[in-house]
Amino acid sequence: MKRILITLVVAAAAISQSFHARAAGVLTPKGSPHAAVQLRDHHADVVINNGFARVEVQQTFFNPNATNLEAIFTLPLPKSASLSEVTIFAGEKEIHGEVLRKEEANKAYEDEKSKGNDTGKAEKNGIQTFEFTVYPVRAQAETRVRFVYYQPLEIDTGVGRFVYPLEHGGTDDGGRGFWDRSEKVEGTISINVELKSAWPVTEVRVPGFETAAQTQRIAEGHYKVRLERTGESLNRDFVFYYRLQDNLPGRIEVIPYRADRDKPGTFMMVVTPGLDLQPITHGADYCFVLDVSGSMQTKLHTLGKGVTKALQSLKPEDRFRIVTFSNSAKDLTGGFLNATPENVRAAAERVASLRTEGGTDLHQGMQLGLKLLDADRATSIVLVTDGVANQGIVSPQKFHELLKQHDVRVFGFLMGNSANWPLMRTICQASGGFYAGVSNDDDIIGQLMLAKSKITHECLHDASVKVTGVKVLDETDDCIGKVYRGQQLVIFGRYEKPGTSTVTLKAKLTGADKTYLTTFAFPEIDTDNPEIERLFALNRIEMIEDQENAGLLPQTEARDVVEALGVKYQLVTDHTTMVLMSDESFTQRGIERHNKARATEERRAQAVRAAQPIKSYQVDQTAPMFQHPAPSVGGGGGGGGALNPILVLIVLGGGALAAATRRSRKTDR
Repeated sequence: MKRILITLVVAAAAISQSFHARAAGVLTPKGSPHAAVQLRDHHADVVINNGFARVEVQQTFFNPNATNLEAIFTLPLPKSASLSEVTIFAGEKEIHGEVLRKEEANKAYEDEKSKGNDTGKAEKNGIQTFEFTVYPVRAQAETRVRFVYYQPLEIDTGVGRFVYPLEHGGTDDGGRGFWDRSEKVEGTISINVELKSAWPVTEVRVPGFETAAQTQRIAEGHYKVRLERTGESLNRDFVFYYRLQDNLPGRIEVIPYRADRDKPGTFMMVVTPGLDLQPITHGADYCFVLDVSGSMQTKLHTLGKGVTKALQSLKPEDRFRIVTFSNSAKDLTGGFLNATPENVRAAAERVASLRTEGGTDLHQGMQLGLKLLDADRATSIVLVTDGVANQGIVSPQKFHELLKQHDVRVFGFLMGNSANWPLMRTICQASGGFYAGVSNDDDIIGQLMLAKSKITHECLHDASVKVTGVKVLDETDDCIGKVYRGQQLVIFGRYEKPGTSTVTLKAKLTGADKTYLTTFAFPEIDTDNPEIERLFALNRIEMIEDQENAGLLPQTEARDVVEALGVKYQLVTDHTTMVLMSDESFTQRGIERHNKARATEERRAQAVRAAQPIKSYQVDQTAPMFQHPAPSVGGGGGGGGALNPILVLIVLGGGALAAATRRSRKTDR
């Protein structure tokens, strides 16, 4: 039985218009005697509500051959997205999936296939790619695939951002010479986004599709956007921005889920600090560590554009240094240079002339970037890479140990949604920095505005969040570390029983202790948002992976915990697989339908929410946690000002950045 590879959704950061041949599409082995499977249509429906997005995708494929095929297709998901449902429709039949331990799922799939039954599986293949296998894709017939994923989102400085990835990630060097790609959709591509915000939204934006996208304002915080194209290709990301009204209050929102009085509830807590963080007026040092390895070929233009803008925004009292790395690392500027117009212009020209080659020795690049530090000057490392470390030291634990030796912050920009998010998390969390994703279709200048204040303003130090009064379980690491201007904190956990609780954020600001607190009640029963359970479990899995990468948790122990969470909450992980088969086959094998029950409850709740007004989950209306408004791009939140110094090249990305995570150094500026 011949195999073909169908790429369902492929993500990217390529800016080169000449490289569209590597965008999303159907893949067939070069030299295959079979005609490529056709992608007939591609439809995505997105609902953004209550701090997370629900994405449902349906695609129809047609096998033009006279032979049935076993098809394999890949789906790179966004960071922190949880795949929850997969359904295969073949004629009048439809089959659904259940998550099992990997070995058990693979055995069931092969057994069903050997019997000639309709079957499929979805498994994680690599860092952020999911691989789907379908058998059989019938000759001269259509096969439709439907999948659903959830993704936590956050507001950054009053701006929300959602990315539906379609461009190719460009990190699979081995696949380039093996597969022929057909990216064209024969019929219709459509993307529908519905935004439901409890806070007033002043405007929405779809970069690159301003005239093609149909935007409808339903109410103050309720928008619908539709984009439909015919006979085009899946070769660019769909980026959706929405901007909240300026001068909204700092706040805390809690989205709970508890369906059984005898079992713990689950919650997602979103803290939007209202802080008076002042600009830093003295000069600072910035070291740009740039990946110029072969896998960055399609991203180099974006990299150069962002670095040039960052250099041009430096103040005269700042200094900068540029380090590049591929097979080895080089100091492009020969040490730190003063940010004079002449030095900036010369450095920008050198960056523009960079060419890619070789492998990726990321550790050597970081080692060189951490040299020549001046203890009397605050230093930030700006790392731009796709994270595909394949030479030299590649152990995440070694990166963690390296960063813990230095008092610097690393601000990481990861190019390509198929790239190494776990390694970037390890690097940035060890230094108390932050990281973000990069898409070719972002508003570059807008993202500079969001990111610059995190580096040019004060931040909270040694921040921790604690919930008391009600027993909480499995909470996101309460040692947050640093909190930057405009940053939301997304915290997951479980609560044992209902009741009044106090949430306290403690931190240091310019050496003084700060305490922010409020009280609220965890409900006895609340079934509005069952999806919170899957997001909570994925957050736990990411935390465990981070602990393993930092050498704080043995590999075997981490595997056991991740496997158990994946099966319990029906998540595809490195150690679990979703197998698809008929209801009769599940019954014959004695496999309980946990995912069927979860998906049914999630769809029920979604139908209820769709028919109701937008609900606010703010819990500190009567006893506000913060006295200042939340920062916004319009200047609210204290410490505003014009777009001046630094950095940042490109984007503050789409998933919940803060939640998981970060253990930081005691001081920074």
